[in-house]
Amino acid sequence: MKVLLIGAGGTIGSAIDKELSERHEVIRIGRNSGDFHVDISDSASIRKLFEQTGKFDALVCAAGNVTFAPLDAMTGDSFALGLKDKLMGQVNLLLIGREFANDGASFTFTTGVLSHDPIRSGASAALVNGAIDSFVRAAAIELPRGLRVNSVSPNVLLEAMDKYAPYFRGYKPVPAADVALAYAKSVEGLQTGQTFHIG
Repeated sequence: MKVLLIGAGGTIGSAIDKELSERHEVIRIGRNSGDFHVDISDSASIRKLFEQTGKFDALVCAAGNVTFAPLDAMTGDSFALGLKDKLMGQVNLLLIGREFANDGASFTFTTGVLSHDPIRSGASAALVNGAIDSFVRAAAIELPRGLRVNSVSPNVLLEAMDKYAPYFRGYKPVPAADVALAYAKSVEGLQTGQTFHIG
């Protein structure tokens, strides 16, 4: 399969690349690195990407920004980053990408544990992750041509605990390699409308 991997240079993206590249042609995409570049918060950038990459069999997005800050410091503008980037960026990857997707192609998006197990300063991430998981369930029942869509919702990564441990006390971190298996399940399986919870 031809797999478009957005966020290929990140911790999760690198693990997905390692998992899938043994069996598939992986096109590595990032904001500033990789075979192609995209800003998922910009619909024009997304369309340009698909015009460059052409038809594909699977799209995986392991990218997306949100604001982490205490709720009493958050404003509407603070939420706008996550809404425009991680949420609508992934929604637009499907809305625009379906034009370029081969019959039976899959879309796999990234959410996270905060949608159902929130932390302090994580209101924006919780909002965005929950919205994406809901979008996946709803979009799956309307997609034509055998197209599929799923999301992967990992717990905090083992590799990120040096940075995030104070925010995730009591959480059991998961290795990125284990998280990558869920993306492989989405890409290579038959499920649609699912959120794969890891950890």
